[in-house]
Amino acid sequence: MIFSPALIAVIFVSGALIRCAGVGGVLLVPALHLLGVLPLHQAIPVAMMSFVITGLIGTLDHSRNGNLPWRLAIPLCVGSMPGAFFGAWFLNQISANILSLFFGLFVLSAGIYALTNQSQKTKQAIWASTISNQLLFGLVCGFGSALTGTGGPMLLVPILLFAGLPVLSVISLAQVIQIPIASMATIGNLLHGEIDFKLGVILALLLGIGAFIGGRVAHRIPVSIIKKTVAVILIFTGLFLIYQTNID
Repeated sequence: MIFSPALIAVIFVSGALIRCAGVGGVLLVPALHLLGVLPLHQAIPVAMMSFVITGLIGTLDHSRNGNLPWRLAIPLCVGSMPGAFFGAWFLNQISANILSLFFGLFVLSAGIYALTNQSQKTKQAIWASTISNQLLFGLVCGFGSALTGTGGPMLLVPILLFAGLPVLSVISLAQVIQIPIASMATIGNLLHGEIDFKLGVILALLLGIGAFIGGRVAHRIPVSIIKKTVAVILIFTGLFLIYQTNID
């Protein structure tokens, strides 16, 4: 695979957005697929492997600043692990065309959600004290993230914002959940498929640089502006993926 300047730029931006707004990883797989000319079944496993680094960087930063609510993070992470492992297995059971269409619809819906739900509610989440619900959300997030190669935040952020958690808490939880999801998905991909480790390491380094830069500017850019930018990118990416999918 050739790392073109455009692909490198998208990887940097993806890492920065993951750190700034909790989303951005969803851009990586389409970029690898469209700009790197990498099949989805190869792009998703290496993307998941690289998200371990961005998760570690974000988690350490938010934990050091006291922004990470561990009472929510732990059950979410525990629930996400079996979901991510099973999602990695299921990834190798479906055709490339179905996967491409599913991923396109997922990216499109995520973009529409992000564009139409800009409120930053601070009310107490109704499920915050229910561990069973936290485990369930983690399970769903892990499965969907491993299947789409989004690392966790893209599914978790809308769920937590809808539930009413403060944006800062949502972004911090989006960082930590990448670690178990990416780790378990990588193990699952190793058992049921193949991973280009060299490519995964390169992606992790580039994403890590982007995440580091994103952390430096995270408090200078309004979250609403970042969300709107990501939403527009997601919508166009999703539409393109759906358009270029050929259903037999």
